[in-house]
Amino acid sequence: MLKDGKIWMAKSDKELYIIPKMANRHGLIAGATGTGKTITMKVMAESFSDMGVPVFFSDVKGDLSGMCEPGADNENMQKRITYFGIDNFTYKSYPARFWDIFGENGHPVRVTISDMGPTLLSRLLSLTDVQEGVLNIVFKAADDNGLLLLDLKDLRAMLQYVGDNRQEYTLEYGNVTSQSIGAIQRALLKFEDEGGNIFFGEPDLDIRDWMRTDFDGSGYINILSSNRLIQSPTVYATFLLWMITELFEKLPEVGDLDKPRMIFFFDEAHLLFADAPKAMVQKIVQVVKLIRSKGVGIYFVTQSPSDIPDEVLAQLSNRIQHGLRAYTPAEMKAIRAAAQSFRANPAFDSEEALKEIGTGEALVSFLDEDGIPTIVEKAKILPPQSLMGPADSSKVCSLISADEFELKYRENVDRESAFEIIQKAREKLEEEAAAQAEEEARIKAEQQAAKDAEKAEKEAAKKEKEEARAAKEAEKAAAKAEKEANKKKDAVSKAAQRAVSNAASSVARSVSTNAINSVLGGKTTSGKTIAKRAATNALSSVMRSGTNSILRGIFGNKK
Repeated sequence: MLKDGKIWMAKSDKELYIIPKMANRHGLIAGATGTGKTITMKVMAESFSDMGVPVFFSDVKGDLSGMCEPGADNENMQKRITYFGIDNFTYKSYPARFWDIFGENGHPVRVTISDMGPTLLSRLLSLTDVQEGVLNIVFKAADDNGLLLLDLKDLRAMLQYVGDNRQEYTLEYGNVTSQSIGAIQRALLKFEDEGGNIFFGEPDLDIRDWMRTDFDGSGYINILSSNRLIQSPTVYATFLLWMITELFEKLPEVGDLDKPRMIFFFDEAHLLFADAPKAMVQKIVQVVKLIRSKGVGIYFVTQSPSDIPDEVLAQLSNRIQHGLRAYTPAEMKAIRAAAQSFRANPAFDSEEALKEIGTGEALVSFLDEDGIPTIVEKAKILPPQSLMGPADSSKVCSLISADEFELKYRENVDRESAFEIIQKAREKLEEEAAAQAEEEARIKAEQQAAKDAEKAEKEAAKKEKEEARAAKEAEKAAAKAEKEANKKKDAVSKAAQRAVSNAASSVARSVSTNAINSVLGGKTTSGKTIAKRAATNALSSVMRSGTNSILRGIFGNKK
């Protein structure tokens, strides 16, 4: 509740205020379950909203949605209002916007892989130092090649690309092993199975959309539905870390303002530091130290101050410590440490007070006008003006659907990024490889065809040569056969001639002898002999001539 330009938060024997220009010095709201931390957050957020300062809540239990509806009057509220002596106390609603990483109870909240960065992503995936080193190389390679990492499929594609070319990247960036690439891919698969795929993508959240005021100048109260998100503590903590890092990196320096530009409440803040590596804690400390100069106040909400590392705790100047319970020596030690963190009040023992104070009461210490912590006071916290408890679901749904950011963030946008570029490059390489293979196959086929043609030509020439040789051999054989036949024919002819000639001669001699003897019957012996020889020769000549004519008629003109 605003009073005289200050945030009236509590009352002991005096009224206790948060000075607006000191609100960006951060704060702590601590206390056991059921001691009133949520009410304290609501009262503080209402005051900041009235002041025109936007607020962010992580709604872990689901009961902060009631800020969009006016509070309900009852006997307990009247008693509390009477205690504080508030005149004209009014119940009212506050401008609220609802967000949800899963898109169920608010506008979808998405973050790009590039915005998350390798450090936070490594924690999100529970990677080892070696695997985180490989992931850094993957991010560096993507930046150097102009490849946007927007969602999980982009990161998967880039991991595969670097893995496929790890020898090249090892020489340029450092050692990249297939084992590390495989381990990161498996971690991504597990994260995706848990619903993490809807966490990354576009349109990604513009953190400045949370830094808005309504038409009346009241700061919007941004409520992140976290009752499902908190079931994945690492995702929840990583998202909160991303938010404060995003604010730190994007907001300009403004120095000390009269009031903060924005206030963040991180409920279940111990999850931010659970199992966080030293480098991560150092990053949180750096952001918490420096972000106040950008006009942002961060209020950590947890059960015990011991949940927060001392380096961070030292930066939390505005403190509201609700009651603590001590059942073990460790819890007693935590109470003692919490009591000693306050500037002592001689009127009471802070350690004993922490064990005794009831719901709605707290030990309170804020910075004064000069930035000095005030003496701790045992006080009651003011009641909220908005509804205590969750709002009606239909009311929340109507606010979500009517809000300007529903249109901006509801539909997922999948523009060209690393996955598409690598896919196109891979398809192009495959096409080129296919074309090259086809060309090589064509050349090989042509070469084979040429070889086959040459072989066929050689075989044809060989066959022709063999045929020519066979023809020549056949011709020779035919000539030889003809020669042999002619030789045999000649032999037969000669034999026949001799036989005929001999037969004719024999006949002729026989005939001629008889004839001559007949003619020369009265001649002398010598005269007969001469005449007989002459007649015989003449007849033999005639017979030979006739025989040769007969043989030529039979055998032709050949000899």
